[in-house]
Amino acid sequence: MTTESDITPSAADRHHPLLKLALELGPLLVFFFANLRGEWLVTSFPALTELGGPLFVATALFMAATIISLVVSKIMLGHLPIMPFVSGIVVVIFGSLSIWLQNETFIKMKPTIVNALFGFALLGGLAFGKSLLGYVFNAAFQLDAEGWRKLTIRWGIFFLFLAVLNEVVWRNFSDSFWIAFKVWGTMPITIIFTMAQMPLVLKHSISTEAESEK
Repeated sequence: MTTESDITPSAADRHHPLLKLALELGPLLVFFFANLRGEWLVTSFPALTELGGPLFVATALFMAATIISLVVSKIMLGHLPIMPFVSGIVVVIFGSLSIWLQNETFIKMKPTIVNALFGFALLGGLAFGKSLLGYVFNAAFQLDAEGWRKLTIRWGIFFLFLAVLNEVVWRNFSDSFWIAFKVWGTMPITIIFTMAQMPLVLKHSISTEAESEK
């Protein structure tokens, strides 16, 4: 799944755009291909049978890839992006519960929990007069108060939409379809939504307004 940190990369991220993309997509690709080749993995590495079926093997590898991604991100980029960090914590907790209890529901609900958490956090912040996006991205670009408010509302609603969408997909389709959608469906939807916000960002950009006044 993608956050606003993916929309507006920090100065450090701009120096390593491909690395940043690989670190964020890498664990998802590992999850996808591990599930796709689950039977081969179990046959080639019999010790993996202790984890359970293909989805549990894929979950374990997903957890390992996520941890590695966060460590490399800290070393190479000098920071831990908010969304990957929070998502990584949820991956480890829910992935461990899935394997321990042999219950796939926990890992399938991970995107729901993460997206709902960010959605409610953004909208809840507005209820207290705080546009949380402004605190995170004011170093990347400057918007007026109305711009931050509108952008926060849109992203808050979008995160809740992704949470509901994940519930619909995993509860009504096969595991393979859910994993494929998680990797190949959520990202394009997020990119399209991100691009759709650019007119609002440009309209409420303080620097743009200053140049117009000049």
